[in-house]
Amino acid sequence: MTLPRARPLPQAADLFGDIEPTPKARLADHLPGLLVALLAVLAAAFLSASYGLPLPLMALLVGLALNFLSGDPRLVPGLAVAAGPLLRLGIVLLGTRIAVADLAAIGAPGLGLLLVVILLALGSGVLLAQLLGFSRWFGLLAGGSVAICGGSAALALAATLGDRRVPRGELTMVLVGISAVGAAAMALYPALAAALGLGDVAAGFLMGAAVHDVAQAVGAGAAVSEGAARTATLVKLTRVALLAPLLLLVAALAGHPHGRRVGVPAFLLGFLAVAAASAGGLVPEALAARAGQVSGWLLALAIAASAMRSPMRDLLAAGPRPLLVVLGASLVALAVALSGALLLFGRAA
Repeated sequence: MTLPRARPLPQAADLFGDIEPTPKARLADHLPGLLVALLAVLAAAFLSASYGLPLPLMALLVGLALNFLSGDPRLVPGLAVAAGPLLRLGIVLLGTRIAVADLAAIGAPGLGLLLVVILLALGSGVLLAQLLGFSRWFGLLAGGSVAICGGSAALALAATLGDRRVPRGELTMVLVGISAVGAAAMALYPALAAALGLGDVAAGFLMGAAVHDVAQAVGAGAAVSEGAARTATLVKLTRVALLAPLLLLVAALAGHPHGRRVGVPAFLLGFLAVAAASAGGLVPEALAARAGQVSGWLLALAIAASAMRSPMRDLLAAGPRPLLVVLGASLVALAVALSGALLLFGRAA
């Protein structure tokens, strides 16, 4: 008698208990997968430092290149830990990047415009996903990633929604789309700002409001001027600060697939607690900086592990449609952010 083949472990958090329990494994069973994921991130870090590209993008590409290893059962427990518990720990530590001052410094008009950009990016993601035949949860994942902070938001949203609502293949497609569009935005948006004659504040607002990844947004602002880089950093970190309320909203909207009430997931409570402590000035700057670095490495580890475990056959079968959702939401964010920047800050004198 042949035993049925075990289904791969979930790569996102099982918030609602709607997938089978994770098989028990000894500590030593996790080491091969964790070691492979760590080596992938180290290779990604080397490529990132060598070519000046974001670490999450390099982790994604290296992970996809190692996707052929996903069939090795010895790697499954460790990769599941990297893409599950370690991902949630990275999200908790991400709270150290939150500061209330970021929300206040851009002023009420700028904050209002930023909220409009976020809401329209979210809404367009959901609408485009449903028009192209995807679920509203995929649209929420893609739109939320565009609206807040790219790959970090995608991982946090996927962990909140659970594996049944957002399969690992869909998460990987969003990560691919976010990385591709973000890289293009970092190269093209400064040229667009220069062609339109935007001032430092307007250009910085555009980069901070429309570019996905923090490093890419800051880099795009720096390509314009030092002043634009400061504004881009401020606006971008304000978007990051809005990740907490977005996750709470998503957790409330998702509910339980069988109608049962559930509480807020533990990792989200941890994120909110760390964010509140950081915003209240209770976390020393040196500790916050170190925690932010650890968070970046853990998220890169989760991205590499998720990419290694992604079903490539499903990714190829989906074609370019998932990428169109990310691209469409990104263009909406660009149009709204650019229009608002021109309206609020105008062109350079």
